Amino acid sequence: MPLHDQVAAEIRRAVADGEIGAGQRMPPSIDLAAVLGVNRNTVLRALRILRNEGIVDFTRGRGVRVTGTPQQSAVRLKVGELVEFARRQGYRRDEVIGMIEQMP
Repeated sequence: MPLHDQVAAEIRRAVADGEIGAGQRMPPSIDLAAVLGVNRNTVLRALRILRNEGIVDFTRGRGVRVTGTPQQSAVRLKVGELVEFARRQGYRRDEVIGMIEQMP
């Protein structure tokens, strides 16, 4: 497994275990790199992965904050897959939402 994926997994686990809660600010990437014993660029690459998953968010001047959980990320990923599958079948996003809202 690539090192940046290992770092992302470690941060994901910390969020899942409650070591870093939603809304909390992450330590600077240079500090994370020192603690994890990796290059700062490896940490930045891992944080970009987590941002794409919806677990963290970058705000200029405010640093990196936790915005979600791995569970929310997993659901978001599956929803994205569903919407993409539905598009290939000819459905629009609003039609998929309508189908979901009609489910018991």
